[in-house]
This record gives sequence, structure tokens and C-alpha cells, in this order.
Amino acid sequence: MTSPMIPPTRSSRDLILARVRAAVRGAPEVEIPRGYRTAAPGTDLVSLLAERLDDYRAQVHVVPEAEVPGAVAAALDRRGAARLVVPGGLPEEWRRAAAAGREIVRDDPPLRADELDRVDGVLTACAVAVAETGTIVLDSGPGQGRRALTLVPDYHLCVVRAAQIVAIVPEAVARLDPAAPQTWIAGPSATSDIELNRVEGVHGPRTLEVIIAS
Repeated sequence: MTSPMIPPTRSSRDLILARVRAAVRGAPEVEIPRGYRTAAPGTDLVSLLAERLDDYRAQVHVVPEAEVPGAVAAALDRRGAARLVVPGGLPEEWRRAAAAGREIVRDDPPLRADELDRVDGVLTACAVAVAETGTIVLDSGPGQGRRALTLVPDYHLCVVRAAQIVAIVPEAVARLDPAAPQTWIAGPSATSDIELNRVEGVHGPRTLEVIIAS
């Protein structure tokens, strides 16, 4: 006596997709309007980004490009950071300012999570920043390092150049490589429970300090 054929097991995802395909089979093609903004009129992007980051409880300093090394050193002195991770590709003058009187911890070979947890912070550059949303984007490019470097340490000092600031999100997306690992940052790590009690540092740094080179 032969057993009846048992159909292969199908995942819930397969079942749902099959039902969706069956439901739309034969439906007419509909043009999807894409009239959303892809750019915004000129405005003071530096001031707007600083204002939005401040709203998100980041510490923000706007300085001329030539004063960035001094601002980096001053920020780290205020923080009392003695051991700092500095990824490769950061401008040499910024790296020297960070190294003055401090131990620079190399991420080569890659540091374990517990090792990153024991450093006092990380200094990075960024890929792009969005003024309207107060967002900084890292994509593991030069001076940014891998994602874990800015997710584990309790303090993140980030330098943003004025030329990296765009007005709205579509402009930022157009500058980014979709295949790159991206980290979108809007202030220090924070979450709220159902009663809206804010807790910082749950899944990233408790303190975000940003130097904007104008």
C-alpha cells in the first residue's frame, strides 16, 4: 500500500505571498505617482542641523574648518576621555588632536564588544547629514569605521563638514551607496516605554557630541 504524497512544507511567508499573488492576478497596471520632493530650496543648513541635533539632546558646536582640531581636543578634555577609538581614514590633524595626551585604541584586528565597552569613546567623520531631520549618516567610509564602533562605546564624537549637509532625506539617499552598511543617527541612543519615560544609552551611546565645520 502506497502512502499518499505529502506536499512539501510551506512557510507562512510562502503562503502569504501566494495569496497576495492570487488576489492581484489580472489586476490592471496602475501608475504610481512619485511627486515627492527630492530637493529643498536653499536655507542655512548648518544652523538648521545644529538646531535639530540640539532638539535631540546632542551636544553641538559650530566652528570654522580650521578650528576643528582644537574643538576635538576641547571636547575630549571636557569628557575626560583617556582611551579613544579612532578609525582609519580620519584627517590627520583631527587624529593628532585626539591623540594628544590620550591612548588611541586601534580596531585592527577588530575589537570585541567587551573591549569596545571599555574605551571612553569614539571619534568619527560621517558620510552625510540631513538638516531637516537632524540626522547624521555613517556608511563605514573613511574616518567612520565599522558600525560597532559607534554602537557600543558610551560616547560618540562626530565631525560633520558643511559640504556634507543636505536639506532633506532624498538628497542624502542620492549620495549614499545602497550596498554600504549605513547607520542613521539622530541624537544619543534613546527609547521610551509606554508611559513615555525616556531612557538613553539602551542600544548605543548615551552621549552624542557633534562638531560642525562651517
